[in-house]
Amino acid sequence: MPRSEWTEENISYAMCFFPWVGVVIGAVSYGIFCLKGLACEQGILLNDLFWTALLVLVPIFITGGIHMDGFLDTQDALSSYQPKERRLEILKDSHAGAFAIISCAVYMVLYLGVYSSLTKASIEVIALSFMLSRTLSGLSVLTFPQARKKGLVATFSQNAAKRTSKMMLMGYLVILCVVMVFVGRWMGLAALVAAGLTFLYYYRMSMEKFGGITGDLAGYFLQICELLMALAVVIVDSLV
Repeated sequence: MPRSEWTEENISYAMCFFPWVGVVIGAVSYGIFCLKGLACEQGILLNDLFWTALLVLVPIFITGGIHMDGFLDTQDALSSYQPKERRLEILKDSHAGAFAIISCAVYMVLYLGVYSSLTKASIEVIALSFMLSRTLSGLSVLTFPQARKKGLVATFSQNAAKRTSKMMLMGYLVILCVVMVFVGRWMGLAALVAAGLTFLYYYRMSMEKFGGITGDLAGYFLQICELLMALAVVIVDSLV
C-alpha cells in the first residue's frame, strides 16, 4: 500500500474500512486455492505442501506481519507472569523473547496442519472469516477500555467517529453472520461460535492481565481468532 499521512479526518473513519483488508486476504487466499486446482489440471504438479505454505503466508505478505507482531509481543508478556505494569512494558519492548519465537513456530505449524485439510467448501468459509476477525477487532478498538492513554489503539479510538463506525461494523457483523451460515451451513456456524468465544476470551484476558486493550492485544486476538475459526471449519467439514 502507498504510504499515507494520518490526520484526524482520515483516522475518524479508518475502522469502517479495516474489515476490507480481510476481503483482500480472503479473495487472494481463495484465488490461490483455485489456482492450485487449475495447475493440477494443466499437469503442473507442485507438492501440496507448497500451496499450503503459500496460503499460510498470504495474510503476512499482505499485512506486513503487523498483527503477528502483536501476537508475539503478547505471548512474551503473558508468558512472563509479571505484574500488569511490567506486562505492558514488555508489550512495548522491541526485542523478541524466547516465548515469542516458540509461539510463532507453534502457530505456523498449527496453521499448516489446518490448511493441509482444506476443501473447496471450507476455503469459501475461511475466506469470509478474515473479514469477520477484523470486524470484531475493530469493534473492540471502539468499545473496549484501553490499557494506555497513548498508543495506536488509543489514537484510533479517540479520533474515531464512533457512532458511525460502530453502526458500520455492526452492519458488517450481521451480514457476515448470515452469509457465512448460508455459504457454509454448519461450517459457517462453527466459525461464528469460535469467533464469539475467542472474542469473549480476548476481553476477559485483556482486562485481567493488562487492564484494557492495546494495539498488540488487538493483533493477538486477530491471529488467534483466524486460526481457531479455520480449525473449527476444517473439523466440522471432516465430520459432516
